[in-house]
Amino acid sequence: MPIFSYKGLDKTGKEIKSTINVDSVITAKQRVKALGIMLIDIREQKAQGTSGGSSFFRMKGSVGVDDLAMMTRQLATLIKAKIQIVEALSALTDQVDNENLRLVLSDLKQKVNEGASLAKALQDHPKVFNSIYCNMVEAGEASGTLEIVLIRLADFTEAQVRLKNKIRGAMTYPVIMGVFGFIMMNVIFIFVIPQIAKIFISMKKELPFVTKLCIWISNFLQSYWWLVIVVIVGTVYGVNKYINTVKGRSQWDGMLLKLPVLGILVKMINVSRFCSTLGTLLNSGVPILTALSIVKNLIQNVHMKDAVEKARISVSEGASLTGPLQQSGYFPSLVTHMIRLGERSGELEPMLKIISENYEDQVQSKISGLTSVLEPIMMICLGGAIGFIVFAVVIPMMDLNSIR
Repeated sequence: MPIFSYKGLDKTGKEIKSTINVDSVITAKQRVKALGIMLIDIREQKAQGTSGGSSFFRMKGSVGVDDLAMMTRQLATLIKAKIQIVEALSALTDQVDNENLRLVLSDLKQKVNEGASLAKALQDHPKVFNSIYCNMVEAGEASGTLEIVLIRLADFTEAQVRLKNKIRGAMTYPVIMGVFGFIMMNVIFIFVIPQIAKIFISMKKELPFVTKLCIWISNFLQSYWWLVIVVIVGTVYGVNKYINTVKGRSQWDGMLLKLPVLGILVKMINVSRFCSTLGTLLNSGVPILTALSIVKNLIQNVHMKDAVEKARISVSEGASLTGPLQQSGYFPSLVTHMIRLGERSGELEPMLKIISENYEDQVQSKISGLTSVLEPIMMICLGGAIGFIVFAVVIPMMDLNSIR
């Protein structure tokens, strides 16, 4: 059922802006007039997010993952209570606070009411409901287990968000320290050192090398601060543009995998994402070839993505899933061994769940360890920079005191 936004004046002359959920613009006008409001303008609102690519963590407009997970869980509860999909969507449309999600739900309700399946209606909003969501709902509708699938979707979404928030939280302190240190050093070189340099120049004595270097850096930043900004912005832009090329992405992702600590973390995150997503899709009734195609698009590292694609081709030819994963060298032997056992025993889905849960714990532990390593490194770097400045200033000051 469409949603109409209107603007009007009440009996006191106060301007009123609101929305109303009715079947037509004529009915909307009648309802508004019945409320004693003099109508100024009324128009139908359109749902956003009806075209373009999608990301599981970035939704169109203001439809966040938390809103999506809550809506999914509520929809599962209503369907489990034997409420028809159209009625369930209508109830959710009236309950949700997110404006864009309300518009999307209204559009879904209208299309399902016209005879479309829920999965088909979801596909018209790819920036809100990605391929995982649509394929799992389609499998749930086909198997008659839609409420179970929706609960799994909500759990899966929340788990992925927790992992992403964990990574962001771990990087917050080092980033803040880096930014604070950068600003502080620039303030010292641009505003403090020039005042101290005047005293040193008045001494008319040969200054130590570290002091000359400190003064030179200060003079350079005062005169060419704009050049520093240009170099930083240009470097970031150039590197980012090169990484977006096929060759650049391959080299960048290959370098990440070889880094001592970060490389292991990248592998763990992608292995956890591979196992959790594939297990959730297979457990929801999605065919394995379709599931592997979806999972491949969620793997961020191109080398690991290529390994998953080779595994998909291997399965399509009737061979094992584990062969290409093991040959790539990016999936640990324990993971490939457990997947092989799952294939042989017919218990692949539970085995994938065990692996994903285990690796999720390892990722969190690794992130905590990385944070504990980064913090002292940042402190040492900041302390070293301050020590350099203090050393450059103290030596001439000592000479000045000896003269007195």
